[in-house]
Amino acid sequence: MENTDRWTETICALATPPGIAGLAVIRVSGTDSLEICNKFFRGTKSVPQFTDHTIHYGWWSEGVRKIDSVTLTVFRKPNSYTGEDVVEIGCHGGVFVTQQIISSLLSTSARHAEPGEFTKRAFLNGKLDFLQVEAVADLIHTQTRVGAQIAARQLAGGFTHRLNEVRDLLLKATSLLEVELDFSEEGYEFVSRSVFIKALDESVDLTSALLSSAQSSEILRSGFACAVVGYPNAGKSSLFNALLNRTRAIVSEIPGTTRDYLEDALVIDGYIVNLYDTAGLRHTEDVIELQGVQLTSSVIEQSNIVLLVNDSSCGFDHSGALQADIASRFPHIPIVCIQNKMDLVEGGLPAARQNDISCSALSARGADPVKVALLEHIRKSRQGFDDALINKRQASLLSETRQHLLSARNALNDGTTADLIAIDVRSAIRCLGEITGETWTPDILDAVFANFCIGK
Repeated sequence: MENTDRWTETICALATPPGIAGLAVIRVSGTDSLEICNKFFRGTKSVPQFTDHTIHYGWWSEGVRKIDSVTLTVFRKPNSYTGEDVVEIGCHGGVFVTQQIISSLLSTSARHAEPGEFTKRAFLNGKLDFLQVEAVADLIHTQTRVGAQIAARQLAGGFTHRLNEVRDLLLKATSLLEVELDFSEEGYEFVSRSVFIKALDESVDLTSALLSSAQSSEILRSGFACAVVGYPNAGKSSLFNALLNRTRAIVSEIPGTTRDYLEDALVIDGYIVNLYDTAGLRHTEDVIELQGVQLTSSVIEQSNIVLLVNDSSCGFDHSGALQADIASRFPHIPIVCIQNKMDLVEGGLPAARQNDISCSALSARGADPVKVALLEHIRKSRQGFDDALINKRQASLLSETRQHLLSARNALNDGTTADLIAIDVRSAIRCLGEITGETWTPDILDAVFANFCIGK
């Protein structure tokens, strides 16, 4: 069980990245935060006299020794991030200054905050639910504009509201079902079976939509992974450089130049695309090149799309066997064939095979059609629910919820008794409660906050 005494202690931590900067913020939260800061702050009046949501200027001092000129922003409970009395100390950025102020705080009854403890206290004090907590983490870590926008909507409570609507609907229907059990001999029906089936169908549809958007959420959170593959000398590195609009990979006429894989990122319409320039795929006796070929397979396996670069001067079907091999080994990953070196094809840039993209990676705008194709695939991958970034914890619970709902619906259609139907629906309600944090255990709490940084 949680040590409740620990949650009454006053905590402090640097809330901004460590290092040299113009400004830094140190956050203090807990019952004694105002009194503790008053020991070191020298301003026009004492800190406990400060009113809620006000900023004050003064000096942070230890006795007669001045450490830094600071601002103190005061948030009194319950109108703060954590729901406790909070003081945010704004000081000059620098390793020594921030360490001195934190050392001052730690010399009192305050202790150093654990990773994510400020947000954990916000949850325990009812300021945030689990979905909002996870939205905070996504706002910090997401690498895309769209991902940040969705995380902000989730933080605002939109996702929680949708799940609670479903949960309340199921609770009402299940309660009526359970009342029926008390009057089963009289033959009363307290909830229309058609209404109940509609509630189950709506719940199944929502959970299915959320589950289908899990991959899209990961793309928005971490970026769209794109493997650039092909035979040696097909122009993979040239295309890689063209997409990045800078020379990142060595380009040579000598086959097998790329032994390892190169990784870099570009932004297309606000989306992060993680590009991987891989070793040329061919049979080789070179031990080092062979390791590069093996690495290429592992890169493809973790990608969202494969750009298969073909040397069109050797024929549009030159890489057909390679494309078939990749498709058979990774059937779930889309492959886009890039007909490169079209400037060497007689007649200029004719249309290649259907669905192929014509390209000349060495030309100034040769990569533009490829970027358009990548953007189209990213947008397709995002189709579905657009109000939450589904993570692994949520996806697992949503899958469990959906299975219980499907079981209840099938039982209802089969004429199963109300008590058995209610068991499945109650299980689905429990899962929804775990998603939002309505029900939780210390282990679940620790798992949610495992990846939080100190100071948040």
